[in-house]
Amino acid sequence: IFKQKVLELGEKLLPAFNTPTGIPRGVINLGSGTSWSWGWASAGSSILAEFGTLHLEFVHLSELSGNPVFTEKVMNIRKLLNKIEKPHGLYPNFLSPVSGNWVQHHVSIGGLGDSFYEYLIKSYLMSDKTDEEAKKMYYSAMEAIEANLVQKSPGGLTYVAEWRGGILDHKMGHLACFSGGMIGIGADDGPAGQKQHYLDLAAEITHTCHESYSRSATKLGPEAFRFDGGAEATATRLSDRYYILRPEVIESYMYMWRLTHDPKYREWGWEAVEALEKHCRVDAGFSGIRDVYASTVSHDNMQQSFFLSETLKYLYLLFSDDDLLPLEDWVFNTEAHPLPIIRKRCLQEHGTRQDDGQTSLE
Repeated sequence: IFKQKVLELGEKLLPAFNTPTGIPRGVINLGSGTSWSWGWASAGSSILAEFGTLHLEFVHLSELSGNPVFTEKVMNIRKLLNKIEKPHGLYPNFLSPVSGNWVQHHVSIGGLGDSFYEYLIKSYLMSDKTDEEAKKMYYSAMEAIEANLVQKSPGGLTYVAEWRGGILDHKMGHLACFSGGMIGIGADDGPAGQKQHYLDLAAEITHTCHESYSRSATKLGPEAFRFDGGAEATATRLSDRYYILRPEVIESYMYMWRLTHDPKYREWGWEAVEALEKHCRVDAGFSGIRDVYASTVSHDNMQQSFFLSETLKYLYLLFSDDDLLPLEDWVFNTEAHPLPIIRKRCLQEHGTRQDDGQTSLE
């Protein structure tokens, strides 16, 4: 039934791609097939993290259905992104689905941009390292990010700033903290001799994100933290001080634990468990909090869906053996749902179609 439903849903999403460029619009009415862009998105643009975070699922849909249309749709997005000019090799967050041009030059590996980069390296991994185009795009993007966005604070913390038309905004969002894990899983396949460099960068970013937790009264991190005006990994604006049960920091702990087995990642994860229990647990579940720096917490009375699918799952995996959902067999999509790595070699050598349509992989 799940296979039937997911294919039905996949079909219903296809009309969103009916634009002059093939870049899908952000919102679709599944009944009528009408699609439009978010009202708040700059000049009717589509958002990098939205149209750039379809690849794993759509390729998987083609695998499940045998219908190449899903893969074709996301390959077309990639082709367009490859072709257009990128400022300093960076990918801005807003793109017009009509003209295929960038709208505004705001670049972020936090919200609006984040999972586009994640899906480049994960597309390569999910293809059993055969998707060379994804690999090339990922490492080129990483080079541009390092050259333009990666900064070191006066206190020695490595962070990834945001870029607004050439001017750096020295802040990092909680969402950008996934990048420690991403850079870690991408370390193996980069340019020759770069593995240790990428592992070090991944560890430094993960350390900075841990600092954003350890510098708060609750030992939970704020939504965004700054590195200017004397601030170091702390939120300076009241509006950035909330924590809504987000997973990204813990996600990076899990990947870094799997990659290095340094015990500090489990220690940091346990600190987060204790903080969640102490400050976020309420009678009916867990709640976000409005100010991580206040010792008397104020709950927002919301348990976001990603708390179960990501935050708790990554914590569980952090404290599990490596052979539970091993990284050589599974890729996690951006909401932490595991998708199998497609082993073409395995299929060719050992694959036989079973009566139930499943593939037997040895």
